Amino acid sequence: MGKLSSEELKKLLECIKPDPRVVVPPQLGFDAGVHRLGDKYVVVATDPCIGVPEEWFGWLLIHYAASDLSLFGAKPEFCTITLMGPRSTKAQTFQKIMRQTCNAANELNVAIVRGHTGTYDGISELAGVCTIYGTVEREKLKTPAMAKAGDLILCTKPIGLETAVNFALTHKAKAQKLFGEKQTEELTKQVHLQSCVKEALQLAKLGGVHAMHDATEGGFTSAMNELSEASKLGFQVEFEKLPIQLQVRILQQAFGLSDEQVLAMSSTGTILAAVNPKAKKGVEETLRRNGLESSFIGEFTKNKKRVLTKEGKETVFPEAAQDPYSRILSGKA
Repeated sequence: MGKLSSEELKKLLECIKPDPRVVVPPQLGFDAGVHRLGDKYVVVATDPCIGVPEEWFGWLLIHYAASDLSLFGAKPEFCTITLMGPRSTKAQTFQKIMRQTCNAANELNVAIVRGHTGTYDGISELAGVCTIYGTVEREKLKTPAMAKAGDLILCTKPIGLETAVNFALTHKAKAQKLFGEKQTEELTKQVHLQSCVKEALQLAKLGGVHAMHDATEGGFTSAMNELSEASKLGFQVEFEKLPIQLQVRILQQAFGLSDEQVLAMSSTGTILAAVNPKAKKGVEETLRRNGLESSFIGEFTKNKKRVLTKEGKETVFPEAAQDPYSRILSGKA
């Protein structure tokens, strides 16, 4: 995983000229932008897709960007697609990926408006980019800056699930040795959990859900720090309440990972949300209808301290995320 540091990202964005038409410009911790178009708010998200199982490439390409859009309360409506590969990429490979992409877009009723496909000397593996658009009423827009002090912190899916699933898909034999055949097979059927479109749109309709963020690159660590920074709040989370499944613990032992690295493990599809305590029951019911459990793991605080409570002791929450996704997906312990 190769995210730039916060300081370097800030330098990268310095040259962007402010524009009154842009409601949410490019900024740290925001995975979508918003601009005005007449009396509507248009939400835009763009994401790359690389280093994922080829049989799910097109589906993930659509859902990565669609998930970011949905977390702002906007329904995905239109998109553009770019597919790139090394010179040796066969036309049949692009065609197969495009069929996957079209099927995923059709499931979400997203219209593909434009795209680009090509092979290049400087590219070593298949890569794609999806830019997706949708509209939302002004008063229903959600952003990471909208969390409030006293909000409960919701986690919708297990931390590190994406990493465990993709490891099972790309290193089946190794996964079977670590997890067993039955659990490996179960993991390979859970790729669909790397999307949060459906539940995000439903949660966005609940008045007490103030802010949402997907725990993608940098996992839980990056998402919590970005929510905190955007909302200018602190938080306290309890380590023992975090949903970390057995297979992630097994990967932790096999690859010699610290607890801090587990918290930073890429967890695409896992929503972290700021929820008014009065909305807790409605959130639990909404997630239950989607076959998901809800874990309430802490709360946002007015003071700006970021605290991780572990075995009853308060520690400082990690500032930087050391995401072990690439190392685990390489299969080299």
